[in-house]
Amino acid sequence: MHEKLIPRSPLGEALLSVQQQFEASQWWPPEQMQRHQFHRLAVLLQHAFETVPFYRDRLAVVGYQPGDTIDEDLWTRIPILTRRDVKTIGERLASTKIPPEHGSVHSLVTTGSTGSPVKVLKTDLEQLFWHGAHLRDHLWHCWDPRGKLAIIRIHQPELAPYPDGRRLADWGPPLSHVFATGPAILLDFRTTTAQQAEWLLREEPDYLLSFPSIVRELALHFRDKGLRPLRLKGVRTVSEVVRADLRELCSEAFGVRPVDVYSAAETGFLALQCPEREHYHVVSESVIVEVLDDRGKPCEPDQVGTVVVTPLHNFAMPLIRYEIGDLARMGSTCPCGRGLPVIAEIMGRTRDMFILPSGDRRYAFFGLLSFSEFRDILQSQLVQKSLHELEVRLVARQQLSPADEANLRAKFAAVLGPEVVVTLSYHEQIPRTLDGKYFDFVSELR
Repeated sequence: MHEKLIPRSPLGEALLSVQQQFEASQWWPPEQMQRHQFHRLAVLLQHAFETVPFYRDRLAVVGYQPGDTIDEDLWTRIPILTRRDVKTIGERLASTKIPPEHGSVHSLVTTGSTGSPVKVLKTDLEQLFWHGAHLRDHLWHCWDPRGKLAIIRIHQPELAPYPDGRRLADWGPPLSHVFATGPAILLDFRTTTAQQAEWLLREEPDYLLSFPSIVRELALHFRDKGLRPLRLKGVRTVSEVVRADLRELCSEAFGVRPVDVYSAAETGFLALQCPEREHYHVVSESVIVEVLDDRGKPCEPDQVGTVVVTPLHNFAMPLIRYEIGDLARMGSTCPCGRGLPVIAEIMGRTRDMFILPSGDRRYAFFGLLSFSEFRDILQSQLVQKSLHELEVRLVARQQLSPADEANLRAKFAAVLGPEVVVTLSYHEQIPRTLDGKYFDFVSELR
């Protein structure tokens, strides 16, 4: 149960207005949401045509003129914008005249988890919808803001070192602008799993937020030690792909299943986990998300395709039909009754493609390979060394038995065929990126 939503600042008042809109629009039928999106697109495209040099040329080529009605035909003629485009085009993507009512302009540089960091400009209005989606996620999943929130994510050791971490008086924006929240505690992700576990047991938080890979390591640790943070009521994961076995592992170790969000620094929240299911609903009020097949056509339910997004409120640096670098599997209509589009599963990055000796490509998450059945394996990473060689890097309590090693190789052989040689290697740890993310697949092919 939530305490009453009360604006505690001007931002809080704006957030409550956004939530009132969200509460109504989440139940719209898809046709009504598309009309809303195309109305917003008409404003965005006209702004881009008139104030962004790059888009004046790109939109003119497809026959667009300011004032045109936006329909499916015009929309799908607009070329896809890639990360490489954004890096190459640079300042020519920035608007020369941002509407003053959109507020201040802020810049950020993405971490480059897809291998290509980009600089993006945003406005206060765009950030308002970012916060609005965050608040919606909180309300959907009914976290009690009066509890203690633990975050293992910060990557500046001097700000949240072990053993004490860092303490904050509240959960921060946006929640602190509409709730009187409990405290938040932070710990640097570069601490060891044992240190993180000891910190959680000592602090006894009500909620935990971290990367899926960290949550997985903690769940394995607590399960094997027969321990559990007794007050933990919820786990939220961010920034990495959540595998099906993590949900089961969390349930076993913590007594709760994780709640995941799908977002990107340059585009904001894209989809939130349904409050009644484990798939995702697109935040359609603020972003258009397309999942496209190899021909550029919308994917059918259960089909995997490339994610292309268009934020509707960023007039500082419009990203129109931006290929974010992810793969996703489309879902069907949700029984919860919400009309927001469903993404069944976030698959990972488009560069997570294993290239077979035949030249065929397949996604590098091999669904039948559940490492969780090998209880000695703490962490794993797949590395494609060549067309004929896959290295499986393992962090394990002890080397697997010959039977288990043969079993693991056989599972890969069943997927990849006999032409691919699978080697196992053992490591003390598998390093994360500078911002704490963990890649479970790396390709060394050009």
